[in-house]
Amino acid sequence: MPKLIRLYLVSVAAGFGLAAAFVALLLWADVGGLRHLVLGTDGGWLGGVMLFAFNGIVFAGVQFGVAVMRLAEPEDDRPAGGLRGRLVPAAVEAAARR
Repeated sequence: MPKLIRLYLVSVAAGFGLAAAFVALLLWADVGGLRHLVLGTDGGWLGGVMLFAFNGIVFAGVQFGVAVMRLAEPEDDRPAGGLRGRLVPAAVEAAARR
């Protein structure tokens, strides 16, 4: 399997795993009465499935984006932050106003 496809599948699995944990925590904490709506009403399960699916899509996208950005090779030839070079103060003459 190509490395990029494997990276994508691992990112999607991680994203949907995080989404499952997030939705479980939302239902456990009963945020906004969500547990009652999902578990106590007819068709509430559909809302729970949609919540899981849409959060899974978002979290998987974020996971894949982070994974792709981490693929960049570090640039060792540039300074690592801070000032780019030594700053040398410049002498400037100022005429006094009268």
